[in-house]
Amino acid sequence: MDALAHYRGRRVFVTGHTGFKGAWLSMWLTRAGAKVTGYALAPATAPNLFTLAGVERVLHAHREADIRNAARLQEAMRVAEPEIVFHLAAQPLVRESYRTPVDTWSTNVMGTVNVLEAVRATPSVRATVVITTDKCYENREWLWGYRETDPLGGHDPYSASKAGAELVVASYRRSFLAETGQHLASARAGNVIGGGDWSADRLIPDAARAAAAGQALRIRHPEATRPWQHVLESLHGYLLLGTRLLGQDGHAFADAFNFGPAATDNRPVQAVLEGLQRHWPQLRWELDAAMRASAPHEAGYLYLDSSKAMRTLDWQPRWTLDRALRETADWYRQVQASPDQARAITEAQIEAFASGR
Repeated sequence: MDALAHYRGRRVFVTGHTGFKGAWLSMWLTRAGAKVTGYALAPATAPNLFTLAGVERVLHAHREADIRNAARLQEAMRVAEPEIVFHLAAQPLVRESYRTPVDTWSTNVMGTVNVLEAVRATPSVRATVVITTDKCYENREWLWGYRETDPLGGHDPYSASKAGAELVVASYRRSFLAETGQHLASARAGNVIGGGDWSADRLIPDAARAAAAGQALRIRHPEATRPWQHVLESLHGYLLLGTRLLGQDGHAFADAFNFGPAATDNRPVQAVLEGLQRHWPQLRWELDAAMRASAPHEAGYLYLDSSKAMRTLDWQPRWTLDRALRETADWYRQVQASPDQARAITEAQIEAFASGR
């Protein structure tokens, strides 16, 4: 199934388009011929992919605003008249959620409520995909993958707020949107990596900053294991899910879906850094015992079971972890050398992934 062909000429509303995943998604959609309206705060970091790649120039419309402003969000969606909404705007960082729990909860839960209220008030919307996280599950440090039917939960405010967003989605689907024929689904991806992420307290961005500065990356938990995947893997899942929701039997796909990597790519932090170093020899790292001792709680082991998406949506991971690490290292090294090539490098990787190369 060609996920891209279904978006040509369609009006798409993307929240969080100035963020890492949102910028990649917006570029992919516009390359596919979609008319994308983006709604988000200004980019949270400098540098950032949105600015470097000139994403605003390829959008149908760019709206800089907060999803917690319900009236402004509803008006922006009314004007855009989208057929499908991808909701990515969020406070996306675990450690930041400990520092700003109120903002995290208000953005991730009430922000989602505001998006779905805007959907309810916009008759043109036929489908909505709300992006949450693999961390929305009640983590019991299991050695097997979490399935969509497993209990939701979360220790830190970020994880718990994303579990709350999942409950919001389920409630709106049953209480309001099912009866209007507006199909609503949620998507839970793994730990995404890729070029253009400069967020704080994330492994790959921290590694990129350390390598650029000629310093050793300090790590807290080399044994922590996560479902690593290239950002394009998760976005491919979102796009496939969106096409299904827009189809004649879209109601059958109005549900929660995991999009994680192959089991062999569920690797500890140290293994990821060793793999990254093969493509980026300048990268060095060291264990910081003091940082480890003072760090807030973080899950030790996390793994997603994506068999539902594979069976129902015909979705499959395309790039191995080694390929994802190679593409990520190449992106940062090339953009560090030629910042004005960020868009071309990003588009080349999108084209390679979409074409199966």
